[in-house]
Amino acid sequence: MNLRAATAALVLGLTTLHAAPAQAANILPNPGFESGLSGWTCSAGAQAVASPVHGGASALRATPQGSDLARCGRQVSVRPSSAYTLSAWVQGGYVFLGATGTGGADPQTWGSPGAAWTRLHTTFTTGPSTTSVTVYLHGWYGQGPYLADDVVLDGASGEQDTSAPSVPGGVSAGGATATSLDVTWSAATDDVGVTRYEVSRDGGSPVAVTGTSHRVTGLSADTTYRFRVRACDAAGNCSAYSPEASGTTTAAGNGGDGGLPERVLVGYLHASFANGSGYVRMSDVPQEWDVINLAFGEPTSVTSGDIRFSLCPAAECPGVESDADFAAAIRAKQAQGKKVLISIGGQNGQVQLTTAAARDAFVESVSAVIDRYGLDGLDIDFEGHSLHLDPGDTDLDAPTTPVVVNLIAALKSLKSRYGDGFVLTMAPETFFVQLGHQFYGPGPNGAADPRSASYLPVIHALRDDLTLLHVQDYNSGPIMGLDGQYHTMGGHDFHVAMTDMLLAGFPIMGDAGNVFPPLRQDQVAIGLPASVNAGNGFTTVTEVQKAFGCLATGTGCGTYRPRGVYPGLRGLMAWSINWDRHNGFEFSRSHRAYLDGLT
Repeated sequence: MNLRAATAALVLGLTTLHAAPAQAANILPNPGFESGLSGWTCSAGAQAVASPVHGGASALRATPQGSDLARCGRQVSVRPSSAYTLSAWVQGGYVFLGATGTGGADPQTWGSPGAAWTRLHTTFTTGPSTTSVTVYLHGWYGQGPYLADDVVLDGASGEQDTSAPSVPGGVSAGGATATSLDVTWSAATDDVGVTRYEVSRDGGSPVAVTGTSHRVTGLSADTTYRFRVRACDAAGNCSAYSPEASGTTTAAGNGGDGGLPERVLVGYLHASFANGSGYVRMSDVPQEWDVINLAFGEPTSVTSGDIRFSLCPAAECPGVESDADFAAAIRAKQAQGKKVLISIGGQNGQVQLTTAAARDAFVESVSAVIDRYGLDGLDIDFEGHSLHLDPGDTDLDAPTTPVVVNLIAALKSLKSRYGDGFVLTMAPETFFVQLGHQFYGPGPNGAADPRSASYLPVIHALRDDLTLLHVQDYNSGPIMGLDGQYHTMGGHDFHVAMTDMLLAGFPIMGDAGNVFPPLRQDQVAIGLPASVNAGNGFTTVTEVQKAFGCLATGTGCGTYRPRGVYPGLRGLMAWSINWDRHNGFEFSRSHRAYLDGLT
């Protein structure tokens, strides 16, 4: 969120201390923390205090610590299709108030009231099948403690739903390819509303979907599979499973994945710069790596679109090979079945294709680098301010922001130029992808960061051409998962939650009518730091493999339970090959052996 939004935005969410208290039918239990934190789920450091208070004898005091925003939340029963007003009295540097799981655009408001009790308030309307929401408060990074008291949720109290939906009918499996089948069924009915369907393959753990069709990917060619479907409502009541329907995939074809193995390790090679990890010659890249991304190609200026790549200068990288030896080593790696890509962007390489001329320059200059070294494709690692969404650009299928539209056109042009064997990968940060579950561009009130989730329309438009998406599960703040909870980097649950969002799909800004559809399992890898020196959020070998096992086999899961089992999950990406060598090859050797051992 952009904390430097105009003062006018604050006025909409704040009422001064002298305003008369709202007359509300409060359905929120323990709203003034008179029973301590009973019923509330809070981060460490939260407590009920006797002073200062706004009303009664207690108030909430919570302190953000590092990446922990000191969130306190509680679930409340509500009625579908009903209007609610949410408010709270707060003190502190920055305080946020909101609700999740509303079935529509989840509300959030914030203020910076300082030491005076100030009222935050917002409104929302529940979706047609919503029976509970989670109300929350939290602070902000690097800020001091905040206080909250007399939280009010004004609206109709929810009623317990104990009736299961009807059994879905007409289940069939068709639309066969060598690796996928389309399962379809008729809509079920429910006294409140069906919120999801669960599709089980061959009696296995189900995958949750929101519509009445599901494309099952990562299948084997010329193989028959059995499917059954059940319907569930928001209260967790599920119907019996439907009768099974069978479908058979076609014989093996090209696959369009650039000829990569079933499980891949992707690594970035510091080819154009040094950063303390030591230079690694192309010929010395270990055999464990399947995809080698040359970091980085950068533009001559931010908006030129003219991408250049050159090897690290000898003064900066002692031992750097000649350009001819570098090219020869690339050919040798390719002869061994490795793929070598040029990666564009990185932390310092801002690329903004604001014009058609920049778009065309991008295509021609990237092609020149690819042709010069005979590379296998392209990796997009746009960070910083390369991408954003203009106000009103909310249609995932038809983006209008020039930097997004021109990038999509440029990548489609390159894919068309080089054909089906062209490897296209992307390495966005969680801020540009999974954050879209809460924020998309500047948001309806224009106060959010316009870069929020701005990769989503690019990924969506290129999903049929995309070989791999390996989101950087590091250098990230807490991100809300599909369970409505915030997840923090560094442990297996973060990787499971972030990857589950890509493979199950997720509603953008919580809007069930605007969903980022799931990617194929073979398109997704998990992005990680190769060592503690490589980036914030380093995850140990044990925790990484625990996450991968949970996602790929459904076993060994922690607190977060993914919406399905994803046996086709493709592999792991690391920043970087150089940092891995610096750390004694722990990442590549441990994870190569693990991936090769999976069935």
